[in-house]
Amino acid sequence: MPRYDWMTLTTDYGLTDGFVAALHGVAARRCPWLRVIDVTHQIPAGDVARGSAVLAQTVAYLPAAVHVAVVDPGVGTARRAIAVQARDGILVGPDNGLLPAAADALGGVRLAVWLDDPGWFLPEVSRTFHGRDVFVPVATRLAGGAPIESAGTRLDPAALVRLPDPVVSVGDGYLEAEVLTVDGFGNVQLAAAGAALDGLGERLTAGGQHAARGGTFGDAPPGELVVFVDSAGLVALAINGGRAADVLTVSPGDVLRVATR
Repeated sequence: MPRYDWMTLTTDYGLTDGFVAALHGVAARRCPWLRVIDVTHQIPAGDVARGSAVLAQTVAYLPAAVHVAVVDPGVGTARRAIAVQARDGILVGPDNGLLPAAADALGGVRLAVWLDDPGWFLPEVSRTFHGRDVFVPVATRLAGGAPIESAGTRLDPAALVRLPDPVVSVGDGYLEAEVLTVDGFGNVQLAAAGAALDGLGERLTAGGQHAARGGTFGDAPPGELVVFVDSAGLVALAINGGRAADVLTVSPGDVLRVATR
């Protein structure tokens, strides 16, 4: 197996406690040469869908790495801890739907294992902190070139937990799609590919609000809503100088209608 020089971290741990530092510390003690990229630690607590989307939309721009993702409301329960070999990297985390979309973005799942060998973990494993005691220790061994097959019991990739497909419906002059993410600027990303806008006009309504069709935030006058294709190639909505999520009163999981007016 190749050695990886990079590990990435994506969690909902936040930055007010020492949890993230503990992950870095375990990695540094076990693999001093390993470089770490913090994707984000600000995923809303327990929001697996948001973590999945952020990771999947980011991994293609990162160096070849072992990607550790921990958004894990089922930590310590019967949910499995897994490692997934994709074409262009390895992912380590809980089997709760967090990893498959990122694996797809990295070329697809080639092999998956259930991390059931305690010899790969820290000597003492907390039931509530598998990021520190299970996932990062496993990731450092894989980064060092240990074969993923030896990390645990092999799994059928089809048996991995996947999140439900988001709602997307396209009809004559309208699009209805689930809100996939809301970023820190209040921009609303829908689950629909940008091509879903092809059948719509330049003047739109979104959630009952007037909106313009554009290519970027400044294509709408200040304070007005614009519908565009974002950097991930998905339909998104923004307000020039404002927060679209607040005006539209939507959050991830809601279904929003965009239509020609």
